[in-house]
Parts: sequence; C-alpha cells; structure tokens
Amino acid sequence: MMKTYSTFSCCYLPPIEYFYYLTLDNHAIIDVNENFVKQTYRNRCSILSPNGKLDLVIPLLKKGKQTKIKNIKIAYYENWQKVHWKSIEAAYRSSPYFEYYEDEFKPLFLDERPELLIDFNLKLIHKIIELIGIPVELVISEKYIDKDENDADYRFISPKKKPNLTFEEYIQVFSDKTGFNTNLSILDLLFNEGPNTKNYLVACVEVH
Repeated sequence: MMKTYSTFSCCYLPPIEYFYYLTLDNHAIIDVNENFVKQTYRNRCSILSPNGKLDLVIPLLKKGKQTKIKNIKIAYYENWQKVHWKSIEAAYRSSPYFEYYEDEFKPLFLDERPELLIDFNLKLIHKIIELIGIPVELVISEKYIDKDENDADYRFISPKKKPNLTFEEYIQVFSDKTGFNTNLSILDLLFNEGPNTKNYLVACVEVH
C-alpha cells in the first residue's frame, strides 16, 4: 500500500474531528516545530460535565510570542492533573466504558509529571490510537512542515472553527439535560461508545 501523508498539531486529548482525519491516512506526522498558538487544542480539550461543556486547560510556563510547541513547558503551580482527572471522572464515571478504560488513563494523570507539553500530549494520543485500533503510523516532525509538503494538512482544527463534518448523535451521559454536544474530546466518544468508536469515526461524513 502506498503511504499517504498528513500533518497534525500536537493536541491535548483532541476532539473527535482530529481522530476522524487520522483514520483517513496510514501515515501521519505530528508537527512539534510549529509555533504555539493560544486558545487552541494544543493545551485544552472539551468534555461534557453535568453543567454542560467544560474546557480543561493545561497551565503553561511563560513563553515568548514565537515559541515552538516542542519547547513549551507545563506549569505545576497547582495540581492541575488531579483537577483534570477528577473532572473527567465526574463527567464519565457513569458512562458505559469508563471503568473499562480507566486504568489506561488514570496513571498518566496521577503518577507522572512530564516537563514538556508535547510529551504529555503524545502519550495520550498514542494511547488513544492504540485503544481505538486506528492503523496509523505516527511520526514526529524534525522541522516545521510547510503546507504544501504533505498530502493533507489538518493543523486548521481549532475550537474557533466549526468542523466540516456531520456527527451522528450517540448517547452521552448528560445529553438528556444538556442536549447532544458535538465534537468534544475523543474521551467523550470512547467512554460512551467503547469498541464502537472506530466504526463511529469511519461513519462520519465530510461536508464540502
């Protein structure tokens, strides 16, 4: 099979949209040499809490305006890992597959203290790819990747941009209270749909 190449940003528990695009190619490159951009998925994700959508943001040490994401360091002024995990647990403890996957994620939040943002993000991305069963080879960039270098560039994925995808509704823990929330962190889909996650991703339709 001929390799196809696609470029992704290094994101924190990325949204469903991100993993949909990972299913399209067999070879993906994570660009860790792009400049860090504030208010993006690079250090935040969205889950569904009892009170609606909740953003979890990783605190970072101060940085210059043009700092490569591979050099961004995590701040530990507060125990944000414990806070994030408790929020995830409160949101998904009663979901069908939380207990099934809990031990895959809990140690990454409570037993480790990574210095660099990319180390934490990449560990989570690799873990999720493994659990979903996406047959993609993940490579880390050695330099900044220009937009025309690869077959597809998905670094545009952003909380500020509406996805060009249609998402079928699935049962969410608090959807009876909040309504269905689309394109949350992949954790929402994984904890609610479990082994069906890959089938759900493949069934998404791109809107042009």
